[in-house]
Amino acid sequence: MMLNALKQYKSVDLQATVQSASPHKLISMLLSGAMEAFAKGKGAAERKDIEARAKHLNKAMEIVIGLKSSLDMDQGGEVSENLDRLYDYILVHTLTASRDNDPEQIQELINLLLEVKQGWDEMPLDYRD
Repeated sequence: MMLNALKQYKSVDLQATVQSASPHKLISMLLSGAMEAFAKGKGAAERKDIEARAKHLNKAMEIVIGLKSSLDMDQGGEVSENLDRLYDYILVHTLTASRDNDPEQIQELINLLLEVKQGWDEMPLDYRD
């Protein structure tokens, strides 16, 4: 009973955070969510838990697809083009890592997203939103 209440509280809290977040913050949250899902997928791969690995890597892929679809190719120029290619790379290699049950390859994907997130979070305020 207490666990359900906690889950509901977290869900409401997350919804409130998302609703009040700027577009810049939303992308940061998505990047964090993708890295978290990849980390859980990596742990599942290390444990050879196929079902959990698939669940978490699928969630990570859904988030990356969302990030990819949010790119503004008209205004983003070269940065958007590079991110588009990077997200394609991540999606392809997620499938390979899942097929091969390769935690090291999953870690590489986490590292790539971490670099993107660090750059995103360090973006000057003038360029946000």
